[in-house]
Amino acid sequence: MERRLITFIVASSAFFFVYITLRSRFAVPPVNQDPVVAGVPADDPQGPIEPNAPVGKADDGGDGTTPPETSAAEMKRPENTEWLTVGSMDAADGYYMLVTLCSNGAGVERLELTERGSNGKLKYRRVDVISGYLGYFAGSDLEDTDGVLVNVVGPGTPAANAGIKPKDVIVGIDGVAVASRDDLLAMLSATRPGQSIEIELTRSGTTLTQTAELSQHPLDLIRLAKDGGPDQVAGNLTRLSCLLTLANVNQKRIGDSNVSMRGLTNPMELNWNVNKETGGASFSVELSKAEMAVVGGDALRISRSYRLAEESYALDLGLQVDNLSDAKQDIGVRLEGANGISLEGWWYSTKISPNWGGAAARDIVYKTKSSGHVLVSGFELLKAAKNEERPNANPTLPRYGMTPLLFADDGGTASRELSYVGVDSQYFTVAYVPAEGQSALTSLERGGAGVASDPAGIIRHQERAVNSTFYVDTLSKELAPGEFMRQDLRLFAGPKYPELLTQYGLQDCIYYGWFATISKLLGKLLHGLSGVGNYALAIILLTLIVRGCMFPLSRKAAVNAQRMQELAPEMKKINEKYKDDMEGKLKAQRELQQRAGFNPLAGCLPMFIQLPIFLGLYRTLSVNIEMRQQPAFSFSDWASNLAGPDMLAYWGDWLWGYLSGRGTGWLGPYFNVLPVLVVVLYLVQQKLFMPPATDEQTAMTQKMMSIMTLMMGLFFFRVPAGLCIYFITSSCWGICERIIVKRTLPSKNHFDLAALEGGSGSAPVKSQSLAQRIRSQVAKPEPTFEKPSKRRRPGSKKK
Repeated sequence: MERRLITFIVASSAFFFVYITLRSRFAVPPVNQDPVVAGVPADDPQGPIEPNAPVGKADDGGDGTTPPETSAAEMKRPENTEWLTVGSMDAADGYYMLVTLCSNGAGVERLELTERGSNGKLKYRRVDVISGYLGYFAGSDLEDTDGVLVNVVGPGTPAANAGIKPKDVIVGIDGVAVASRDDLLAMLSATRPGQSIEIELTRSGTTLTQTAELSQHPLDLIRLAKDGGPDQVAGNLTRLSCLLTLANVNQKRIGDSNVSMRGLTNPMELNWNVNKETGGASFSVELSKAEMAVVGGDALRISRSYRLAEESYALDLGLQVDNLSDAKQDIGVRLEGANGISLEGWWYSTKISPNWGGAAARDIVYKTKSSGHVLVSGFELLKAAKNEERPNANPTLPRYGMTPLLFADDGGTASRELSYVGVDSQYFTVAYVPAEGQSALTSLERGGAGVASDPAGIIRHQERAVNSTFYVDTLSKELAPGEFMRQDLRLFAGPKYPELLTQYGLQDCIYYGWFATISKLLGKLLHGLSGVGNYALAIILLTLIVRGCMFPLSRKAAVNAQRMQELAPEMKKINEKYKDDMEGKLKAQRELQQRAGFNPLAGCLPMFIQLPIFLGLYRTLSVNIEMRQQPAFSFSDWASNLAGPDMLAYWGDWLWGYLSGRGTGWLGPYFNVLPVLVVVLYLVQQKLFMPPATDEQTAMTQKMMSIMTLMMGLFFFRVPAGLCIYFITSSCWGICERIIVKRTLPSKNHFDLAALEGGSGSAPVKSQSLAQRIRSQVAKPEPTFEKPSKRRRPGSKKK
């Protein structure tokens, strides 16, 4: 008994040690960055990019000649940054996205999902905040006075509906003065959707008061790190997405670990000329001969466009480089990917990874013809960044080149025939995909991954929230004087619905793991049951259906358990008799089971059959986006997201950080009542149905089982509410099932213990299977006959 107890304690301790070790290796407080500088419209925007063929003649100077060379000192660019939007939040406009663009780098600053459901509400809202939403302003503080300068107002937002315009200065909310951007955010955080507020602002020296009705927060799928809210972590960089620079100039190329070519005037840091269009916008910037001479090039112009169609989750991107010099140039372009993908629920997410290292909140996914679908974990990227020594690295720039390239031109087209590359989260994906009408991106030379983070700034246990990102380089093209090169592609940013992802070739981004077929089948059944009007009720119905189908197997297991319990006294006698003889004990136990016709493994078969079904149901509730944003009760804010913890009460402001920290705490910042109910029901099951202890060893085992149940409750304290509802329903069914099965079991014993003890008597004879009966017939002994010499012939007489 002592050896078994010691073995059990050692095994349990090893389990906890392994868990803590893995959690510390693979398992981020808010950071306040400087506000973005205020901007005014450019005075001389360029015209739109024409959708020309990939190679052609650049625009001339208007008289058929090449524009004159311009030195860096003479180059005129907008002095101020400008913001503009594509798409709308107004349901009447028919857009599914609202994209905010910034002329400083011509990148994407923010992308919000604005699709409406059948009830008119946002289909995808932020689930980490409950405050009201006024709109995104790219606001900045004023230097000489209090207030917040409004730099952009998105169409259809509550701010736009209230009449707020760019260049307005917000100075008060409901009679309370607003001194800074932080003050404005703090005041809005105390509001609720549907609430009306009075906004005091100044416009061209005139004081105005506007009334705005706040809405729910649309999900900002792409955002700056400084706007991450409570889920943001220190160490992640505030950086625009989809930035562009030159990757190759006349055989000089950018390093795989560099963000830009050394010495080049980086287009990512310049204010581009802007042109607003219907359904889109375009940007352009020129690099002079003097600026390009540093990298061995000559004057050129870079242009790019963004266009968004109605009812679409794909933003069309166009890149173009015009050779403005009178000499040919060999040019390639680097396009960075998205970063700052929504971090919602990173500290409790149950994202499944095909890799042993586990999944981060933001992983890199890509697919080429030769590699198939590949996921590169954010953990792997951060670990590589931390392990690489770069003493002179700029902590404000992304880290590339720590891992092997995602794909590269190795001489074959299959290696760079790219289907997609992007950043993947639990319920959403943001990826570059081919332009409409194309099956693959074939004009890219290579792609790499990295982190838009300061590796040293990511603290322990918050590594899951690292800001993963990537880049792609185009193939270099030789441009004659006046010629241009062009690259078209799309940026998909949307939810992980199988039907939607299939349209863009991204269906492999949904990963169920083992028993995927069962998970998908149960997912379809769950979607059908949601017709009752509530997903919480649909989960209950699905659990009852699955457990009901498993009832015959559960009853068989219960019968087997009863038979085992009847044999317990005889087994105890054998244990006492062969206390120091393990071989003899096992032999005696086998003989007893053979005499009784009892197979101890028969009770395990139902468990093995049920395991794939229960794991499939667990994966269904973990992966399906239908759970996200679905409330348990429509009339309450409690458990308003079945894909996250129920969050009954917030205790992060007073509970010890070791317990309540996001990622760093065992429990998280919210008290969740549903996991507590799960643990209580498990303990009740043990109390009701666990047989009384017959010896000290059994009593110790039962105590350890109770302790393990409490420890499991600690580990699963942040389990999503939908899974808790499944556990609670399954436990309640199990209690009722055991009571019903117990009443239907035979009242008489299955065995005659006295006969079993004597080895003979009325012990039941085990019924033979068909195979055993066939073997017995085949193995019958052949009949014997007398030898011919001894047989007498009939009718013969002795003479």
